[in-house]
Amino acid sequence: MAGIAAMVLTGILGNSMGLNNTAAFMSSCVAFVAVSMWMDSRITTRRRRDSARDGARATSRERAQETEADGAAAAGDAGSAPDRQFEAEQPKREGRGS
Repeated sequence: MAGIAAMVLTGILGNSMGLNNTAAFMSSCVAFVAVSMWMDSRITTRRRRDSARDGARATSRERAQETEADGAAAAGDAGSAPDRQFEAEQPKREGRGS
């Protein structure tokens, strides 16, 4: 949307300065591309910054959970931690493959 607005504004300014239609159109196209690339850069930077912030939050949340689990294990309350990891039990059977 901003690129189209820049294109219209540049076309009007080009015609008022006395440029022929071809020159006004070419300058409008250049303005459109420049503004579009600038907006794309701004959007990408914002998304990258938000993604890094969300990643940092997730990492700090995981570290806090690990610290809680380590503290509970050291205090002897390892069984009361709701997110305790369980290992898969090995089957106790005889037969092929064992």
